[in-house]
Amino acid sequence: MPSSTSATSAKRIRKSPAARRTEIVGSARAVALDEGLESITLRRIADDLGVQPGLISHYFPAVEELVARAFGEAATAELDKLLPGTGTGTGTSDGGDFGGGDAAGVGADRGNGDGSDDAGGPTDGAGPTDADAPTDGIRLPGPDRPAVGVEAPPLDRLAAFFAQTTGEEYDAMSRLWLNARYLSRHRPALREQVLKQEELWRGRLVEVIGAGVEEGVFTTADPLITAIQILVVMDGLAAHANTDRGERPAAVNDLAATTAERELGLPRGTLAERARAMTLDAMAPDAMAPYTATA
Repeated sequence: MPSSTSATSAKRIRKSPAARRTEIVGSARAVALDEGLESITLRRIADDLGVQPGLISHYFPAVEELVARAFGEAATAELDKLLPGTGTGTGTSDGGDFGGGDAAGVGADRGNGDGSDDAGGPTDGAGPTDADAPTDGIRLPGPDRPAVGVEAPPLDRLAAFFAQTTGEEYDAMSRLWLNARYLSRHRPALREQVLKQEELWRGRLVEVIGAGVEEGVFTTADPLITAIQILVVMDGLAAHANTDRGERPAAVNDLAATTAERELGLPRGTLAERARAMTLDAMAPDAMAPYTATA
């Protein structure tokens, strides 16, 4: 005798708008990193989450909004990991449009008018996203490694930044940046987010460089120009993320760090050698203690 309870009669799980948006964007980010931004469609995300496409369009009426959001949050999350901001200067990260509100109408109330999954459900406004998660500093590879926090000396923050610009996780984000820049030519919403992320990355580097100048550790007439030079070198190396076989000479791998050393008036090897030491030491217990900011 068939059961009186079936999959079709199972009670639908209702989630708050904030939780549902986070879930949708998280799924879109995963698709973007694995298959590219072109693979994000409302139906694809609905299938991955086991919901109807109409639910996805309730939060993201146009797929372009979801594509831009997925890229923006992924890029912000990467920056917050590589180079956390202090929250006090030019490089402050508020996640662009991802921290306290929704970009281009994302998350606007639609359908049943109250922003919830079902009629009568609660609404809580824009809601949090992954980009809102607190960042306690740069956490290098290895189990339970302490972080190079935002209060660490600028030299250590910059070295830790370079220490993390290698490996599959970084290469995956490099591919996503290449993908986003290519597609942004014909996708205005995505182009806007690419421009915002570029500005955010420049600002974060300017913040660290400016702090180093104030402390007398770095020397540069224009922190912004120096930041752009560093990022141009990094983008040039990242352009080979799809074809690189991991056989670069050390001098090439260190190119961004040595560019920073030259432009910041540092002795050759100051950042590159420190970055290599951080990467290697991250695998040993308590090895990062000298680099960890104290309260």
